[in-house]
Amino acid sequence: MSTFALIPGGGGDPWEWHRLVPELAARGHEALPIRLPADDDDAGWTEYADAVVDALGDRRDIILVAASMGAFTAPIVSTRRPVELLVLLNAMIPVPGETFNDWWSNTDSGSARREYHASIGLQPTEADDDAVIYYHDVPAELRAEAQARTWQDQSMTPLDESWPLRAWPDVPTRVLAGRHDRMFPLEFQRRIARERLGLDVDEIDGGHMVAMSRPAELADRLEAYRLAVHG
Repeated sequence: MSTFALIPGGGGDPWEWHRLVPELAARGHEALPIRLPADDDDAGWTEYADAVVDALGDRRDIILVAASMGAFTAPIVSTRRPVELLVLLNAMIPVPGETFNDWWSNTDSGSARREYHASIGLQPTEADDDAVIYYHDVPAELRAEAQARTWQDQSMTPLDESWPLRAWPDVPTRVLAGRHDRMFPLEFQRRIARERLGLDVDEIDGGHMVAMSRPAELADRLEAYRLAVHG
């Protein structure tokens, strides 16, 4: 049995993993959704990593799954305790010294997003609608629940804080991208993974919130990764 530590994106809400947790449990593993201190104005990247390390306790056979902004936190965790595998899911891959706020312009993500939206016929006015960008492939009732959540706000504190690692940690890393992600389009994710990590991207059906829209398929992919690491 492995423990899958599920690190959420902006807002730090573990709820975004709630459909994946039972799928991983059905495959014989512990799934541990992490609450990040996103509402704490005193918390930076170190404290975000502390939250993961504290939640893990003395567990072993750890696989970190980091969604979106969670990719700023997961590599730091990997330097503080043994980790078997790091999976980046529709992730913001940082480089040393980079801030979250600078990441967007450094990667030219805006241009990539606009080009992709145009290619699928999405109007510029629709790009400000979370339902269209994040939840377009999520069941309607779940989409409404997600948009109604006011669990906690995302503090600005870590967003201007430089990513503290000097290099990517020496831990097996896989990059997994939703084919229909409207926030970070697939070809954009391919470019960033290649430029920043020298890695190829694996594809999965679904958009940015693939853990909500396709939890069984995601669990199958994570299990395949686990088996590959164990040989």
